[in-house]
Amino acid sequence: MAKTIAEILTKLHQRNQLQKGEQAGSIDQKSTEFECPKCRDLEGFIVRLEDRTEVWRYCECYEKKMLAKRVERLFKSSQITEKFRKMTFANFSLEDRPQLIHQAFQCAESYLDYYPDIKEERQNSIALLGQPGSGKTHLLTSIANALLDQGVGVIYFPWVEGLNDLKDDFSQKNEKVQQLKEIEVLFIDDLFKGRKTATDWQKESLFEIINYRYLNHLPVLISSERDIDEICDEDEGIGSRIYQMSKDFTVVLKGEENLNYRLSEEQEAV
Repeated sequence: MAKTIAEILTKLHQRNQLQKGEQAGSIDQKSTEFECPKCRDLEGFIVRLEDRTEVWRYCECYEKKMLAKRVERLFKSSQITEKFRKMTFANFSLEDRPQLIHQAFQCAESYLDYYPDIKEERQNSIALLGQPGSGKTHLLTSIANALLDQGVGVIYFPWVEGLNDLKDDFSQKNEKVQQLKEIEVLFIDDLFKGRKTATDWQKESLFEIINYRYLNHLPVLISSERDIDEICDEDEGIGSRIYQMSKDFTVVLKGEENLNYRLSEEQEAV
């Protein structure tokens, strides 16, 4: 938020008074200590340009404060719980896990690394699909948490609970759907979980969101027990768009090996 001229002048006056006090030896040691010695807590400087005009430039400390406030606001609106907030790549266990789990981990890490370069492209999304309990939600939440820490807007949308919320508060449906359409990154967890076949209302609502994001090159993070073919069987328009958006970063976790990350964690805890 831009500072007013009055605020800047007030701080400059305070600094001048402080400097005078220091010279007179009337200020005690503690009062001369600043959180940011560079700008002496003024959060910026007056800089003289080549044409001799003077402008206000914000200090790095101000930018960091603004980022911290933005991150705090983003987390509050992300719908990510405190439990999910603790999910990171660092606490995702790969010990004795099948190769497919390692591939999913590498895919998720790579996506986060490439995100700044691909976020405005057509292929800017990631899909981890297949067996329940294989760590899909943990890995995608790790991406979401890291992006939020960087000041990127993310909304977490668990398929079953999210749709129930839209139906229970139908008067706010349009506003909520608009948020899901326009947020910088949308995380849809457990897509098509529950019913064998999604209702027409569910598919229409999802298509509206996915199609908007597809057309406007807005990333999605998607976990689902269904692979792309199965998603297309449910709705080809939705499935084909998800495929186009995430085909560079997709892992399907299916096979004979035990891929159940959740069960493995429970066994270790026993």
